[in-house]
Amino acid sequence: MAGKPVGEFSSRFTTLTICPGPAGSILIQGNSEGTATGLGTIITTATFVGAKSGTYGSVGFAALDNGDALAGSGSGTFDTVGKHRWRTQGCMEMSDGRKVFTEGELDLANRSWNGRLFEN
Repeated sequence: MAGKPVGEFSSRFTTLTICPGPAGSILIQGNSEGTATGLGTIITTATFVGAKSGTYGSVGFAALDNGDALAGSGSGTFDTVGKHRWRTQGCMEMSDGRKVFTEGELDLANRSWNGRLFEN
């Protein structure tokens, strides 16, 4: 992953919704909440296209420890790396102008999404 490591994120999906997608694919939309280094509490909605690998889009909100807030949106890719596990790589463009790159692992059975954060 490009950039310098700046921290980690840890989140848990509170809901997952599955529906038909383009060209016979499926969409898996998940709402998650958790924490991230330097961002405080994070709330994210991600939509994954595919079942074993594919792309995803995400939007998020961060309630910073100092009382401020940030929003962000981005996209990425995912690939199966084990039973009910996906490796994810993505980039979020934050409302303060920063780009935050992510590298993580999503565990579908446990509904968790954890990983590392990077910046240029």
